[in-house]
Amino acid sequence: MYIILAILVFGILIFVHELGHFLAAKWLGVQVNEFAICMGPAIFQKKIGETTYSLRCIPIGGYCAMEGEDEDSQNPRAFTSVAKWRRVIILAAGSFMNLVIGLLFLVIFFSQVVSYTSPTIAGFYEGCPYESQDGLQPGDTFYKIDGERVYIYQDIGTLLSRNQTGVYDLVIRRDGKLVELPNFKLEKQSYEVEGQTVELYGFLFQAEDATFSRTLQQAWLNGIDFVRLVRLGLEDLFTGNAGIQDMSGPVGIVNLISETGKSSQSIKLGILNVLYICSFLAMNLAVMNMLPLPALDGGRIFCLLLTAGIEAILGRRLNPKYEGYAHGIGMVLLMGLMIFVTFQDIFRIAVS
Repeated sequence: MYIILAILVFGILIFVHELGHFLAAKWLGVQVNEFAICMGPAIFQKKIGETTYSLRCIPIGGYCAMEGEDEDSQNPRAFTSVAKWRRVIILAAGSFMNLVIGLLFLVIFFSQVVSYTSPTIAGFYEGCPYESQDGLQPGDTFYKIDGERVYIYQDIGTLLSRNQTGVYDLVIRRDGKLVELPNFKLEKQSYEVEGQTVELYGFLFQAEDATFSRTLQQAWLNGIDFVRLVRLGLEDLFTGNAGIQDMSGPVGIVNLISETGKSSQSIKLGILNVLYICSFLAMNLAVMNMLPLPALDGGRIFCLLLTAGIEAILGRRLNPKYEGYAHGIGMVLLMGLMIFVTFQDIFRIAVS
């Protein structure tokens, strides 16, 4: 069931992305030749005005085919004929819709939560060495760790784990003011919790009731945090802290969603946990698609702006075929990476 749900979610994310392009194109006067739900051969087609609306047989995604998007066209309402600022909005609209659906998933998820753990210290375990006048105190709220904002409670563990030195630059909010605690040493200590010895920093955090406004705030902050996690992941790839072997493609993500759902205590909880993962996938897709890489919408926007700058300097229009070559090469490289990651996922699942 969860595998089917994961596949459907992938389809929804792609469909919503294409819907963003479609709505923006219609709004800004670009001719849309076809808007398709799903892929493959058409099951049903109906032309309304200038646009053919299609339902296709493979239940994955969809597409928005705009006039002049991939070929030369003399139509004044072709994608390449309208003002560049309109094209930028149309290209960015897909990622914008992914952000919207990601936030919607988070609102649905958090609407089922009765309370939240905040990043505010309520107290300390007995013997915790970090409670002092010069250190941390009850009521302190973690604001920054090593320069990164703390949006939600989970950020504390995430950001502390990224620094292997055990020495942190902390900024906490105390009595409405920001207090800096530079070079603050934090190490986990052994504490007895419910008859078991566990390794903890020794902080106890406040719980807050899930009011309507707090639910919306929590969804928004989690959305911001998801975008930041994508950025940190990219930083790790560039700095060598992570490699291609740490990446997952559709097969790995479907397996993760399936395992998350099956390990949940109930079907309802399983669906909610899957929804939480899918909100991260939506945010991930939105950010990754806006990277200035060929074949991605971000790459097309980058080429559009770069071309506009060069044409302004040279005073003449550049041949669009060169941009087409760049996007074609980018697509081949992306497909190669996707194939490699997919086989890596299959091998990882097979040996686990």
